Amino acid sequence: MSIKTEKRARRHKKIRASMVGTKDRPRLFVFRSNQHIYAQIIDDSSAKILLSASDLEIKAKPASAKGCGVAREVGKLIAKKAIESKIEKIVFDRGGFIFHGRVKALAEGAREGGLKF
Repeated sequence: MSIKTEKRARRHKKIRASMVGTKDRPRLFVFRSNQHIYAQIIDDSSAKILLSASDLEIKAKPASAKGCGVAREVGKLIAKKAIESKIEKIVFDRGGFIFHGRVKALAEGAREGGLKF
């Protein structure tokens, strides 16, 4: 494992020590790779993934088909699925990534979709 990945895992471990997703307020987890971005809504009390979304699910990608434009659409998609499942409040888990760029765009898209952090 590279030093960069180890540092991110260490940051994520610190974040997770103080953050728990419950049935009333599940955790929105974000993972960002070099090419894709993924989001999952997790109930930590029962250790289950309730919903998931990624840029692979988006059929018609926006004009800015790279980076923040796609991440915002993934945020809107996960928010739409959450609202349909009657989930309105979440805890945002950035997964050890800096709240900047694609991670921030996904969060803004989720807020636009109706989720409350």
